[in-house]
Amino acid sequence: MRPVAEPLDSVLAALAFSAEGLVPAIAQQHDTGAVLMMAWMNREAVAETLATGRACYFSRSRGRLWRKGETSGQVQRLVELRVDCDGDTLLLLVDQTGVACHTGRLSCFYRAARPEGLVEIAEPVVSPDALYGGG
Repeated sequence: MRPVAEPLDSVLAALAFSAEGLVPAIAQQHDTGAVLMMAWMNREAVAETLATGRACYFSRSRGRLWRKGETSGQVQRLVELRVDCDGDTLLLLVDQTGVACHTGRLSCFYRAARPEGLVEIAEPVVSPDALYGGG
């Protein structure tokens, strides 16, 4: 990971967090450009991601920080964090280990709207049970 060019406080000050204290974050594979997933980050998640070089998000359903791969081992190493022109969306360029989606697919964007309706365009490469120990 490249060092953060600005002190953390100025990076956080540049972000336009929602009323809930969140900002959307898109994870993209740094070398292929593949869009992997979208998640939410709060100030703490952004700070931890920049400090550790490992993607950390805020889980709205769990109400706490979610360190990508903490359960599945499918971690995202941060290559670069980018901020959009309005400061209200983040782009995380990452090096994804394994799959990004909890469904066992490489990307969470595995469905496409087609004339015939919503179509799955990617199959799971690993079973969710194998990722999360279900059985």
